[in-house]
Amino acid sequence: MVKLRAEAARWVDDEPFPGMVEIQFTDAEGRRWSLVDKAPVFDAEGVLGPDSAYPLEIGVACVISGSVGLQEGDELVTISTAPHDVTTTDGRDEFTVRRDQLTC
Repeated sequence: MVKLRAEAARWVDDEPFPGMVEIQFTDAEGRRWSLVDKAPVFDAEGVLGPDSAYPLEIGVACVISGSVGLQEGDELVTISTAPHDVTTTDGRDEFTVRRDQLTC
């Protein structure tokens, strides 16, 4: 599965169980985005918790939905964070990022 390189910025709350974490990343245009969801959605290994030392590098599951082209030598792709129903607070789940922000 493809993952978007991101940063676990902070532990949001212990409720609802097992707790919520905020993940941030920057898109190809330099806009910073936040995703907030239950910690296990982003972290199958149990690294994210209320006592973790934030920020932490994390990968967000995503799918590539298209190729946008080139911008200053970087290939741009459109991704969706829909595999785990992760969205921004305003419901957005599609973003344009640089291909080098993705890992397998």
